[in-house]
Formats: sequence, structure tokens, C-alpha cells
Amino acid sequence: MSIEKLLDSKTVYEGRMINLRVDSIELPSGRQTTREIVEHRDSVVIVPVDNDNILLVRQYRSALGKVLIELPAGKTESNEHHLQTAHRELREETGYNARDMEYLGGFYAGPGYSTEYLHLYLATDIVALDEHPDDDEIMDVFSVPISEIPGMIGKGEICDSKSVAGLLRIINNMQK
Repeated sequence: MSIEKLLDSKTVYEGRMINLRVDSIELPSGRQTTREIVEHRDSVVIVPVDNDNILLVRQYRSALGKVLIELPAGKTESNEHHLQTAHRELREETGYNARDMEYLGGFYAGPGYSTEYLHLYLATDIVALDEHPDDDEIMDVFSVPISEIPGMIGKGEICDSKSVAGLLRIINNMQK
């Protein structure tokens, strides 16, 4: 398989959440072009299971201008292992703690334009805490029977890639 040759790379934007770089590349054909790359830290996505239910969150996504139903998730902080991130994000976004957090691998968020890798965790033996989500985390936490998840995905009620991928992986693992 032929690969692209990197000729030059320039960071054109540095932000709080992302950086944007433009890579000049040479294609195997010899033609030169550019690639716009969003640099993003690794993230986690957590599937919190309580008996036969999954905890989900509803939150407004300003990029889309609408509320989505999602799994709890978030980016790793510097010098933080993704397991620590998974525990922290579950607490911050749902007000729950998991006594058991199982790593299930991961996947890329959007490899055509982003470096973000999502680490998937199954959170079980969860307990409610007295904590509340962060001030900037405005979410509605609710529980859905696992049996209803495929229908919600099929109807487009759950439509963000990390949630669909995480939920389908869990459901597939449970059916084995």
C-alpha cells in the first residue's frame, strides 16, 4: 500500500480543546496537496451498566444546535491515564461511581481529519454519589433498558458515533 509523504506541517490554530494543523503532503502519484488535521487528546467513552439498564445523558451540543442522547465521555487531562479519566468523567457527568471499570479497547473518532482516539470502558457495580456534575456540564442523566438500545440507535435517537460504537460493542459482547 502506498502512503502519503509529509512535506511540511504548520499549526494554524491552538485552542483550549483542539489544535488545527495543515500538512502539506505528496501523494503516491507525485501530486501535492494539503490535509487539515484536528489535533485532540485521547478521550474515553463509558458504558455504565446497572443491572439490565444503561445510564445515558442528554446534553445540548452547540455545534449541532440540538440535544443529543449520549454515553458519558470526555477527554484525558495531561498526565492522566485513561482509566483515571473514565472514573472522573463518570462522576462528573452522571454523579455515579463504578466499583468495576473494564477496558474494552477503543476506536478513532474521525480518522479522516482528527487524531482523537477513544478508549472504551464498561462500568459496572455503579453507585450514586452525592456529587453533582461540573457547572459547565448541563446534562440530564437517565436509565434505559439494554433491550431498548438497538431500537433507539435504529430510530436515530442515539446518533453520535462514540455512543453508537460503544453501545453496539457492549451489546455484541453480551450476546456472545
